[in-house]
Amino acid sequence: MNFAFNDDQLALAATVKDVLRAHCPPRAVREAGLGGDRTPAWPHLAKLGLFGVLVPERHGGLGLGMTDAVLAFEETGRAALPGPIAETAAAAPVLLATDPAASASALPGVAAGTTRASVRLGDQVYAPDADLADLLILEQDGEVHAVPADAVRLTPQPGVDPVRRLFTVAFDPSPRTRLAHARPAALRAVTVAVAAQLIGLSRHLLETTVVYARARKQFGTPVGGFQAVKHQLADVAIAIDFAAPLVYAAALATDRDLPSADRDVSAAKAAAGEAADRAARVALQVHGAIGYTDELDLRLWLVRVWSLASAYGNTGLHRSRLRSAILGTPELRRWP
Repeated sequence: MNFAFNDDQLALAATVKDVLRAHCPPRAVREAGLGGDRTPAWPHLAKLGLFGVLVPERHGGLGLGMTDAVLAFEETGRAALPGPIAETAAAAPVLLATDPAASASALPGVAAGTTRASVRLGDQVYAPDADLADLLILEQDGEVHAVPADAVRLTPQPGVDPVRRLFTVAFDPSPRTRLAHARPAALRAVTVAVAAQLIGLSRHLLETTVVYARARKQFGTPVGGFQAVKHQLADVAIAIDFAAPLVYAAALATDRDLPSADRDVSAAKAAAGEAADRAARVALQVHGAIGYTDELDLRLWLVRVWSLASAYGNTGLHRSRLRSAILGTPELRRWP
C-alpha cells in the first residue's frame, strides 16, 4: 500500500508555499495585527484553487478531498496566514453542499475566493474572523444556519492573537437560513485543517529556533551546541514527526468517511496541539524574553499556536474523546 502523497498534492503545497513566501511575509502578518490587511495573499490563493479544493466541480471547485489539501493547509500555518482559511476552504464547502439552494448561491463564490466564511459549530463560543466574513455559518439550538454578514450583530471579544480576532454573533434564525445537518462532517474537516496548520506552525518555529540557536552565543559558544538545547529541539522534531502522519491519516479517514474518522481526527488534533505547544515553549525558552517582544516576529507564530490549539477542541478534550473511543465507553472526561 502506498502512503505517499502524489505529485499533484505535493505540487499544490509547493505552489502555496511559494505564493505565501511572496505575498505573506512576516511583515504582512505583523501589519495585519496592527490594523492592516488581514487577508494577504487571498486573491493569489484563490487563483490557485485552494478555496475550491473541496467544492464540487459543478459549482466551480476542484471536487477533491482533504487528503489533497492537507499539505497546503500546513503551508498556510507555516506562514501564519491571516484570515478564515480553514473555515472558508474546509468547513463551508461541506456544510453548504448539503443544501441545493445554498450550494448554488454561495459555493461558486467560496471556490472563487470572493466569499469568505466564518464558522461557529459545536462547542465553539466565538466565530473567528467574523468581521472579515461575507457569510457566517452558525449553529444554534441544534440547527445550522447560513447567514449573510449584513444580517448578524458582532461583538468583539478579547483574544490572545490580534490577527485571528474572535466575535460573539447574534442573529435571527429562520427557515430560509437553515441548512441540512452536516455538522459532524464539517467539524471533522475544519479540525483536520486546523491540525495541519498547527503542524506548519510547529515546523516554522523549529526551523526559526534552530537558526537562532546556531547564531546566538554564550561564553563564546553557540547555544545550539549545548546538550540541553539539543535535547529540547530534538524533542520538538520528534513530536512533529509523530503528529504529522496522524493528521494525514485523519484527512484520509475524513475523505473516506471511515468508521474510525472521529477517533482519527481527535488523535490528530491532540497530537498536533501538543507538538505545537512544545515547539512554542522551546522556541520561547531558547530565544529568551526577547522572543515575545515586538523586536522579533516570533511572537506572531507563538500567539497563533495558542489561538489554534484551543480551536475546535483543545488537546485535553480530544484526548478524552480518543480514550473514550479506544475504551468503548461513552464516558467523557476533560483532562488538563
